[in-house]
Formats: sequence, C-alpha cells, structure tokens
Amino acid sequence: MKAIEKRSNAPIFWALFGAGGMLAALLGPALVFLTGIALPLELIFPPDALSWPHALAFARHWAGKAFLFAVIALFLWHAAHRIFHSLHDLGAHAGIGAKLVCYGFAAAGSLLAAGALLSLGF
Repeated sequence: MKAIEKRSNAPIFWALFGAGGMLAALLGPALVFLTGIALPLELIFPPDALSWPHALAFARHWAGKAFLFAVIALFLWHAAHRIFHSLHDLGAHAGIGAKLVCYGFAAAGSLLAAGALLSLGF
C-alpha cells in the first residue's frame, strides 16, 4: 500500500513571494523615482500631479485600486516570506509560531489595504 502524502501549502506562499519579488524588482525602483524624486522636483509631471484630489481620483478608480492593492499586498507577502526564511539564517529555527506571525502580518496587512481601498468608494 502506498502512503498518502500530506498536501503542502508551500506553493501558495512561494507564488506570492515570487509575484511580490517580481513586482518589487520591476516597479519598486520606478515608484521610488517617481514619488521620491521626479514628482517633488517637478522633473516630469506638473506640480499638482500628486495632490490630494489627483491621488484620491487614482485610488477611487478600479484600475488604481487594483494597482495599489497589488503593490501593497504582494510587497507584504514577499517581505513576510523573506523574513520567515531569513530566521533560519539567523539561527532561529522557525516553527509554526513564526509562520503564523510572518504570514499573519501579511494577511492582516492585505485585508487592511483591501478594506481601506474599498472604503474610498467608486
């Protein structure tokens, strides 16, 4: 008789880690440049490009909500997975408690971001 193997939830976390890492690598530097350098110094956009009415209009649009949620949630999941696996490098053999803290923080942050974005209306 062949023993039934236990199903793993690792592919879910690796997929979120990979998606967050790809997003961080491709969009992270561009976001830092735009929001930290180009917009404050008015290099590319007009001075009011990041004003409250424009930012709110972006966050209320469905595509803006999707973009903001993807950036926030996937960055959180990427960081949680990296921190969880870095605990082993630091000599702390992460168990179920560390997994709950790391991934629980990412899940709570994702839910908080979704709630905040949905509360803005359409």
